[in-house]
Amino acid sequence: MTLQTTTEPAEHQGVALGSSFYAAMRILPRPQREAMFQVYSFCRYVDDIADSDEPRDLRRAGLQRWRDDIEALYRGAPPPRLADYQGSVRAFGLKREDFLAIIDGMEMDVTADIRAPNDATLDLYCDRVASAVGRLSVRIFGLPEQDGILLAHHLGRALQLTNILRDIDEDAELGRLYLPREGLVAAGITSIDPMLVARDPALPNVCAPLVARALKHFDAADVVMSRNPRRLVKAPRIMGKYYYSILQLLIARGFAPPRAPVKLGKASKIAILLQYAVV
Repeated sequence: MTLQTTTEPAEHQGVALGSSFYAAMRILPRPQREAMFQVYSFCRYVDDIADSDEPRDLRRAGLQRWRDDIEALYRGAPPPRLADYQGSVRAFGLKREDFLAIIDGMEMDVTADIRAPNDATLDLYCDRVASAVGRLSVRIFGLPEQDGILLAHHLGRALQLTNILRDIDEDAELGRLYLPREGLVAAGITSIDPMLVARDPALPNVCAPLVARALKHFDAADVVMSRNPRRLVKAPRIMGKYYYSILQLLIARGFAPPRAPVKLGKASKIAILLQYAVV
């Protein structure tokens, strides 16, 4: 899981000013905005641990400290780095198990470099590192319980699958391969070496089913958002449209090696923001 950082005011530390997340969350009322920045910062901290160059045992220990701190937060005795979270947890009913699921997802990258997980493991990973974040987020946005959980399920998976499809080469350089083993076998790829898979001419046949899966999740998320008040879903709408646009650029580029990096341009981001930011 890769997040961007930059230097900015302390209240938004760890959030890239030009990122799609920052743009989408900046439009929220202050209490919701600050709660979302807290969730993002938490994700940023544990993601940095998972992606660091430290030995695995030290990274696992760092994640365990975050688990301990989350447990302390929900006992009513938060450590200093989570003291400000108490108000958000109470105001929005944020669930302890969702914070812990995110840590569990990060630990999946620490225990061993992920290489061609089976479909079930990939879906579990997406649930932990993306949909769990969504479950925290939809409570902050104020969606009804059932639709909120459903939106988190579909949009989280859509975003994470798009990340995986976008970052094949970057992940390979880190020794990671998130493409499912079943897809590799079906395409006739026998290796699970990330660099070899990234260069395999059959790779588009592995990516095509993931593209289709991501598109189905985007469609399902749109159905949920369409039946809820616009003011409740404007932030997830913006995030969804950003990532849907990236997926469309990936489809247009194709997945045959070599692959040029794909990035959504500033003008496209502004157009999406203007379309959905105003209620």
